[in-house]
Amino acid sequence: MAILETPSGLPPKSVSALRRLRLTSMPEAVSFILLLVCSVLKRTSDFNAVPVMGAIHGILFVLYVLFWADAWNRIKWPFPRAALYFVLSVLPTGGFFADKMLRKEEEAGVIAARARKEQGGRKGVAAS
Repeated sequence: MAILETPSGLPPKSVSALRRLRLTSMPEAVSFILLLVCSVLKRTSDFNAVPVMGAIHGILFVLYVLFWADAWNRIKWPFPRAALYFVLSVLPTGGFFADKMLRKEEEAGVIAARARKEQGGRKGVAAS
């Protein structure tokens, strides 16, 4: 499987893991950018929101890493793909790219799950 290929045939728990990671990637990216803005404002003005934004971003980053590890464990990504998602989490706008890629994987997994469910229903009808 190439690094950017989407997996098919994911079990429902794997799709849930992808969804959790995807839903965390966007807020994590936004909080990182806001933290950088707050850091600049701290040095150029009297405004200091770095402690608050640092805590928010820290919590979101820890959640992202936990969900990333869970998704890697469930989906069995090859190392380069897992590393790509991790590297994207430490780049200021990487979360936006991760969200887009994870959305594609999640949609592929949902489509595959629906196809499996539909095939299972057809087998039951054929047996009757």
